[in-house]
Amino acid sequence: MKWMFISDIHGSLHWLNRTLEKVAIEQPDQLILLGDYMYHGPRNPLPEGYDPAGVADALNTHRHQIIGIRGNCDAEVDQMLLQFPMMGDYVQLYAGTRRIYATHGHGYSIDNLPDLRPGDIFIQGHTHIPVADIKNGIYTLNPGSIALPKQDYPHSYGILDNDTFTVKDFEGNPIKSILFE
Repeated sequence: MKWMFISDIHGSLHWLNRTLEKVAIEQPDQLILLGDYMYHGPRNPLPEGYDPAGVADALNTHRHQIIGIRGNCDAEVDQMLLQFPMMGDYVQLYAGTRRIYATHGHGYSIDNLPDLRPGDIFIQGHTHIPVADIKNGIYTLNPGSIALPKQDYPHSYGILDNDTFTVKDFEGNPIKSILFE
């Protein structure tokens, strides 16, 4: 199974379209959206190509491929525009016997992990900073942000393919990577 993790779109149709071009290249089985779809939030600048309604339309074209999670900038009114569920605070997925706990990161986070077993995977967005690490035996991941990266990181997304998670920039270069053992 190949999964693509996208986080923190914040209403940028420009960066979502760039991401959807990568979807065509990467050919993931599922798109897991880690929240903050349409609104830029009061602490963020307007991202390039800010068009929340356009973002909703573009995401809806991929609705059958999307697993959505609510971010701290998402509201019920956003769900009214989207044709896939996105109001859950987290989702648990399984890769073989390995549990993947995916959330936005404003509740449970890398610094406040839920009850997971060693070898499980915790993935979040929210911070806009890529992560591929291990904390107390738990794999901790963050694909960064496609629209508003922080700490001088480039715009990025994550790919989970078999036993490897890789954060990539939009030129396809790996930024961070980790092998699950």
